[in-house]
Amino acid sequence: MSEVDIPKRKEKCENCTKKCNKKQSDDDANSHQDREEVNGQVHEGSQLLLSACLSCDGCLSEEESLKISQQSLEEVERVLALNKKCDVSKHKVLVASVCPQSLPFFAVKFGVDITEAAHKLCGFLKSLGVQYVFDSTLAAGFSILESQKEFVQRFRRRHHDSNALPMFTSSCPGWIRYSERVLGSLVTPHICTARSPQQIMGCLVKDYFSTQQKLRPEKVYHVLVAPCFDKKLEAVREEFYNSLLETRDVDCVLTSGEIYYLMEQRKVSVEELDSVPLDHVLGEAGDVALLRHEGRGSEGFLEHVFKHAAKELFGLDVHEITYKTLRNRDFQEVTLERDGETLLQFAAVYGFRNIQTLVHRMRKGRVPYQLVEVLSCPGGNARPHGFKWTLISQLQLEILLLTSAGGA
Repeated sequence: MSEVDIPKRKEKCENCTKKCNKKQSDDDANSHQDREEVNGQVHEGSQLLLSACLSCDGCLSEEESLKISQQSLEEVERVLALNKKCDVSKHKVLVASVCPQSLPFFAVKFGVDITEAAHKLCGFLKSLGVQYVFDSTLAAGFSILESQKEFVQRFRRRHHDSNALPMFTSSCPGWIRYSERVLGSLVTPHICTARSPQQIMGCLVKDYFSTQQKLRPEKVYHVLVAPCFDKKLEAVREEFYNSLLETRDVDCVLTSGEIYYLMEQRKVSVEELDSVPLDHVLGEAGDVALLRHEGRGSEGFLEHVFKHAAKELFGLDVHEITYKTLRNRDFQEVTLERDGETLLQFAAVYGFRNIQTLVHRMRKGRVPYQLVEVLSCPGGNARPHGFKWTLISQLQLEILLLTSAGGA
């Protein structure tokens, strides 16, 4: 993680933080608010998203604002337009990577299952001029493996390293940004150093794939379809820019809502879309079925690390994980016990309000967990900031996810 250059930032108003702290107190006195947020039925203005706090003008430097403005449909359309002109030297190979969390949105909008939604989305992107469309689940697998390895190392050195535990997951850019800009040394040493699936996918495309295709990385324009606006903030971080080649691992992040808006703009109906199987970044042959990781609305970091740690550290095989709800459905914990002794205690903490509670306990030194999966959006990646939730009911989404999980 890069250090934040404080002098380059604009003066921060902190009104968002004050409002959140006030709402935190109000919510503790009124548990009805918890139920409202979890069920996605909050009225406008009654909840504050972490992404709204951290991507406002008060927290963004002018340089960051410029970079994020380039994470847009207009920029992608500009590259597509250049590819249609005669000057071949300016042509780029367009590659799109699709995050699995973005697919439920399209499945509901198209009225199909998730696999068919992926194929329809692939057909649409290729009709625009995108040459390759990849599934980013492979990158999530690499990220999970690195997280498993790091957790075991941290656990084994916990007695002589005060910053080893708890380990916080690092795949949510809203949470990382909040940690760096607001929490600082209280939290940052505890954040997992594994790259997120997004940035691992960027490396696969700009390094491995471009080499296989005998292309220079700067000749590949990599678009990532994500469920969350915060992923744009991650893509423009300095450590993910290669100054020598003048290229980013991920050139542009588009949300599911932006892609669907483009479809509406071009008056493309679902019926006229071809179903095209996704390509394979490692060059596998054939139409391999979409793979998904188990997990509560995320890539399953908590569950995979929990099962791996149970086996690696204690020789125990864990087949099913049971979550215990604490404050609300977005604050849950998982424990591993043997002969009455608690061996592992993990937590899933979603939403700004619950993150505030976690931070408060951290300051008091009262966090009993060895690992915490933190996601800034209420409901985790099952309800990310960037979806048009007014068009999709929570019931539709849950039915779809259950059906998909059952068929995996």
